[in-house]
Amino acid sequence: MSVVTNTTTIGAIEAPSRRNTELALLAFAVAIPVFAYLNVGLAIDGEVPSGMLGYGLGLGLLATVAHLVVRKFAPYADPLLLPLATLLNGMGLVLIWRLDQSPRIIARYKTFSPDAPNQMLYSAIAIAMFVGVLLLLKDHRVLQRYTYISMVAALVLLLLPLVPGLGADVFGAKIWIRVGGFSIQPGEFAKIVLAVFFSGYLMVKRDALALASRRFMGLYLPRGRDLGPILTIWAVSLLILIFENDLGTSLLFFGMFVIMLYVATERTSWIVMGLLMSVAGAVGVASFAGHVQARVDAWADPFACAKDVPACDQMTEVLMSFGSGGILGTGLGQGNSDLIGFAANSDFIFATVGEELGLTGVMAFLLLYGLIIERGVRTALAARDPFGKLLAMGLSGAFALQIFVVAGGVMGLIPLTGMTMPFLAYGGSSVIANWALIGILIRISDTARRPAPAPAPSPDAEMTQVVRP
Repeated sequence: MSVVTNTTTIGAIEAPSRRNTELALLAFAVAIPVFAYLNVGLAIDGEVPSGMLGYGLGLGLLATVAHLVVRKFAPYADPLLLPLATLLNGMGLVLIWRLDQSPRIIARYKTFSPDAPNQMLYSAIAIAMFVGVLLLLKDHRVLQRYTYISMVAALVLLLLPLVPGLGADVFGAKIWIRVGGFSIQPGEFAKIVLAVFFSGYLMVKRDALALASRRFMGLYLPRGRDLGPILTIWAVSLLILIFENDLGTSLLFFGMFVIMLYVATERTSWIVMGLLMSVAGAVGVASFAGHVQARVDAWADPFACAKDVPACDQMTEVLMSFGSGGILGTGLGQGNSDLIGFAANSDFIFATVGEELGLTGVMAFLLLYGLIIERGVRTALAARDPFGKLLAMGLSGAFALQIFVVAGGVMGLIPLTGMTMPFLAYGGSSVIANWALIGILIRISDTARRPAPAPAPSPDAEMTQVVRP
């Protein structure tokens, strides 16, 4: 009895401590982007930017609202997730505003594009989504009831860009839909819905999928009858790649399933098979899909095709931006990454980080992303139910894959995929979906860290205490 009471008391004491830690980190996470905003204004115009006060108050207000909601409805949640996401979102706003001020981009497109104010609006909507997740999702285990509904919803989201009159073709990739005057990327939301489906499905089927039929080259191969799910997911990811020309979503879709499959079964053979199937599918589709082949060419030798292929020309500008950044960078507002042109503030925004903040800045941002992933994995390990473990791991794995795919593509490690850097890149779909992802991780974390309720005292024990002299 005393042990349970002590545990509960300790948990009750730790909750305010976590809240105070989160508040201090949030203040730090708001101060850094405000200082960066000031730095950009001084570098470009030589004076304090007029919008700095509004930017600081706006970002601080959003962070305060998010903190108060977490403090009220998820007091035991991981104290690092919210400050890390706030810092990345704030720095993304600064980088987008820096590119907005580029006279070369204004001269090229003959107009000023107010992308930073739009991104601030998207961030406000994203925080509202974050708040909605914490208010409506009282227990993450409720999502398990919607396993197969999630599968249908994910397929609908992935197929929407193929609907005539609704889908939009942007540079060969059909990953957008247009509703009124807005563009939405359904794949950003599909990754969250797919994580719910995979978690529910694998929780039920993991024992069957873990069975091995034979051993080959040190790997335990699964039974033939159990290959159906992974072959189906592989086929669907190939169809996405073929019909939508979207290498990024197909890699993210299939890679997330393989990661969760490995976590559920602890069979290394699934990882090996997944990698082989990914390479085989990508090579096969690239052999006849012109859009994918162009991106492969831009990755293999962009300088050879820079005069003829726009993708190659952009890739050369990206590589030169990284090359000119050096160790410490040119300084915020003093680079030439705006020469990249179209999508400089979305697909290629990490090139601005590489040029103006150098290798040091790149590693700092990757460290911030790595901390979010680490806290997500830690949440998965702490979760008390198998569904929560798989869901937290799936969301963390999807986030990690997206970082690798985008950073690897921009730095020339792998072919470009057209995906955007979470929280940094311009785009409403991306920032809203990733704040929702953080909200779900915080909910799972709160449930995992919350002290277990003290059991009711046993009547027999009470009688023993009364009878004892």
